[in-house]
Amino acid sequence: MEQFLWVEEYRPRDIESCVLPKTLKTSLQSFVDKETLPNLILSGGPGVGKTTAAKAMLEQIGATYMFINGSEESGIDVLRTKIKNFASTVSLEGGKKYLILDEADYLNPQSTQPALRGFIEEFHKNCGFILTCNYKNRIIPALQSRCSVIDFVIPKSEKNKLATQFFNRSIQILNENEIKFNEKVVAELINTYFPDWRKVLNELQRYSVAGEIDAGILVNLGDKNIKDLMGMMKNKEFTNVRKWVVDSLDNDSDKLFRAVYDNLYEYVDPSSIPHVVVALGEYQFKAAFVADLEINMMACLTEIMGGAKFK
Repeated sequence: MEQFLWVEEYRPRDIESCVLPKTLKTSLQSFVDKETLPNLILSGGPGVGKTTAAKAMLEQIGATYMFINGSEESGIDVLRTKIKNFASTVSLEGGKKYLILDEADYLNPQSTQPALRGFIEEFHKNCGFILTCNYKNRIIPALQSRCSVIDFVIPKSEKNKLATQFFNRSIQILNENEIKFNEKVVAELINTYFPDWRKVLNELQRYSVAGEIDAGILVNLGDKNIKDLMGMMKNKEFTNVRKWVVDSLDNDSDKLFRAVYDNLYEYVDPSSIPHVVVALGEYQFKAAFVADLEINMMACLTEIMGGAKFK
């Protein structure tokens, strides 16, 4: 029997089912109620529900749509082929169709993003555009001015409420799949990755293979993440390292600096440890002043990749 990813199998199909702040759900539902969506930029951290919300809105209004991941297909050729071919034709079902461009902040701001702006203007009668991004400041102003920008921000006052909602949903999924679990472990997992719901579900499914979610997984969580990072750095996989940083940063770079530091002796050759320590100290200090934490972290890891020997 084919096994589906839980993040897809249990993806909410309407806005009401999404785990989102009340005011945000109200705003998104208002678009659905009008049965037509403006061009949108959905901005927020990884796994908070941007793509899920985009798909849910379009499925609720019964619109035809195409999905493209901007981090995987970021070249100008994508626009000239996939996007143009889709956006230039009329929907067979009638009405407007839509393009979801996921992780649009990965698109080249000098070439691809300006071309996308041109397509939004040229094909506005046939096609609407929904862009998702982790950092809206990486979307050029010309695109932002042609879209309604929606920030996926979770107020502190709603954190506990939303975490409880997702805890209950996680328990339901585990029960449906007949997985034994420790409620405290599930709660700790959610607390560790909050508000990255995608990461929580992926981790639950990964550890559920053994048929039980117990305290043993908590010991492995941090170690596995760092092991993955060190392996990618050793092989100089810049793109994968960047994706790791985006998924792990969550606006708290101090934790990442500390995690790398705590694992140096296991993964880095002793002769390179002084170099790595100096780099970590320098970029951790800079993190308090820089405007873009991801770039700062990537600069640090790139310097380490270029100058350190790994075991």
